[in-house]
Amino acid sequence: MNVAGVLLAAGGGRRFGMPKALVRHQGRLFVEHAAGVLHDGGCAPVVVVLGAAAGEVRATASLAGSSLVDNPEWTTGMGSSLRVGLGAAAGAVAALVLPVDTPGVTAAAVRRFVSLAAPDVLARASYHGQPGHPVLIGRERWADVAASAVGDAGARHYLAAHAPIDVPCEDIAVGDDVDRPEDLAR
Repeated sequence: MNVAGVLLAAGGGRRFGMPKALVRHQGRLFVEHAAGVLHDGGCAPVVVVLGAAAGEVRATASLAGSSLVDNPEWTTGMGSSLRVGLGAAAGAVAALVLPVDTPGVTAAAVRRFVSLAAPDVLARASYHGQPGHPVLIGRERWADVAASAVGDAGARHYLAAHAPIDVPCEDIAVGDDVDRPEDLAR
């Protein structure tokens, strides 16, 4: 059963001051690191959803083996990117969704989710009891998730209404997202 990795990398990074896909950290772009984590964790295909600075990401990032798709409505928020990513993951039994600004998520955490893959699965990482990323969504849920994904909420409303499996990941990953440059110090 294949699990598609859906990397949400379309945002403009308003609070960061630049698109986070292009943030360089520890020698790699965020988008390269996150795509590599999904590949190394066993996701296939890996779908990278681009929007802000898509041309620059294509020109500068090393994303061999990933499928790059554009979200023409990226300015409307993460919900539209989630819809584009799920649409491009056709054929997979489930989609593992990861925002580009979570550099502490590891391939080991991804593997933990890949092992749970099923058409009806709904699972979310937690870190010390707090919900985080990645999120695993079985294909039987994609239409309902896409319908509820509006603005910057992504799948948040759907998850709140459907009690996902809690997958503790603090032993193998850090779930903090990077919203501002000073967050990189964490």
